[in-house]
Amino acid sequence: MAEEFTVTPYEVSGEIDYQELITRFGTKEIDASMLERFSKFGEVHPMLRRQIIYSHRDMDWIMDEYEKGNKFVLYTGRGPSGPVHLGHLMPWAFTKYLQDLFDVKLYFQMTDDEKFMFYDQLTLEETKKWAYENALDVIAMGFKKGKTKIFLDTELIKTMYPIAVRAAKRITFSTVKAVFGFNNSYNIGSIFFTSVQAAPAFLESYYQGKNVPCLIPCGIDQDPHFRITRDIAEGIGYYKPALIHAKLMPSLSGSDKMSSSKEDTTIWTNDSPKAVKKKIGNAFTGGAVSVEEQRKSGGKPEICSVFQYNQYFFLPDDKKLEELYQKCKSGAILCGECKAALAERVIAFLTEHQERREKAKDQIEEFMLRD
Repeated sequence: MAEEFTVTPYEVSGEIDYQELITRFGTKEIDASMLERFSKFGEVHPMLRRQIIYSHRDMDWIMDEYEKGNKFVLYTGRGPSGPVHLGHLMPWAFTKYLQDLFDVKLYFQMTDDEKFMFYDQLTLEETKKWAYENALDVIAMGFKKGKTKIFLDTELIKTMYPIAVRAAKRITFSTVKAVFGFNNSYNIGSIFFTSVQAAPAFLESYYQGKNVPCLIPCGIDQDPHFRITRDIAEGIGYYKPALIHAKLMPSLSGSDKMSSSKEDTTIWTNDSPKAVKKKIGNAFTGGAVSVEEQRKSGGKPEICSVFQYNQYFFLPDDKKLEELYQKCKSGAILCGECKAALAERVIAFLTEHQERREKAKDQIEEFMLRD
């Protein structure tokens, strides 16, 4: 019997069966024909080729509309409760790919209200502070100035509230309880929040005064919010937003999701080279109990967090990834060598990211959207 697992926007636990999630959530797998369609617009991203971006809702419709000359907008976001880690950056990197591939606008939501309502230890002032800190990481990813609008819910609420209210009127309490597992102890702000999360999908339509398609790239754990959004969209006069889903980047412990609550197995964008080396040095691998045994029997890259880091983000060359896989399986490379090579790649990436993040402090106002 398969191990039970939970995936919601507020809880991820157990060993995730991603194919089972497609069935549970009612999404479509990204198949060979979808990859072929992507190839017509440009290079197919490694995350697509490796089925890390693996599921969608109406991506074929988005491409149909685009080919007719109807540009869509992108919408994604971040819950600002602390610093950013590599698990957050992974879907952002794919979002940047989509922006570049289709040359489209991005709305990036900072849910400072959500994190205040769901985390007792955070004040609204703190979530706002983290929103602006996290925005620096967003800008450092290289999103296009002029086509990227970052906003805090509390600072764009005058614009969003009429949309959210219309959405809220069509969402029942029983739906929210069933989808998110809420009970009567939850505050009424958290129950209302999915209406606010729905609103940015319709912002461009509001600004243009006509329906504009919207594509939401996100982790598969965020899909429940947008299933509700899709259910009510046409009832309030908008297109259903399309979605494209990422698997969750694993932690260095080998578990299925990098977590902000597990600092030793999570790499933050502000980590020092020393910290990166230490964390990767302690990472869970698929190696044997001894050097002799690994040389003889090989390792298990399919369960190794170091290999998964390369697969998800840090080794985009498919040929090199396959070579690494075969070397590991044959025992031609040891875990220490693999860890050292990954640490070099991560440190090089973070060094550049941190430099761009510092420069972003002078650019932030050019990206912010307010009422």
